[in-house]
Amino acid sequence: ELENQLTTQSKILDELKQSLALNDSADQTPEALSLGIAELCEMLDSIVSQVAQLKTSMQSILEEWEVYSKVYAEVSLMTTRYLCHRDQCKLSVVSLEALRNRVKTLQ
Repeated sequence: ELENQLTTQSKILDELKQSLALNDSADQTPEALSLGIAELCEMLDSIVSQVAQLKTSMQSILEEWEVYSKVYAEVSLMTTRYLCHRDQCKLSVVSLEALRNRVKTLQ
């Protein structure tokens, strides 16, 4: 989305350049306007570069998050299995109430 906005802003800046080339402003000299446009172009290039760096960083973070998510799911499953096995070993006499509690735990 940010890249699309930058593209749109770049097109607007190009249109502004063309418009200023056609219409001379009475308030400022064409040289002053050209300098302002050059500064805007430099700022736009800088922002585009920063967005590219941010995109690379975010891609790296996303990959790390996916690894974390997979490991978390595995640990969660292992913990649940451990709790089930622990409960099985602890219950030597099975009663209706114990089975109800076990069903609640599993749910």
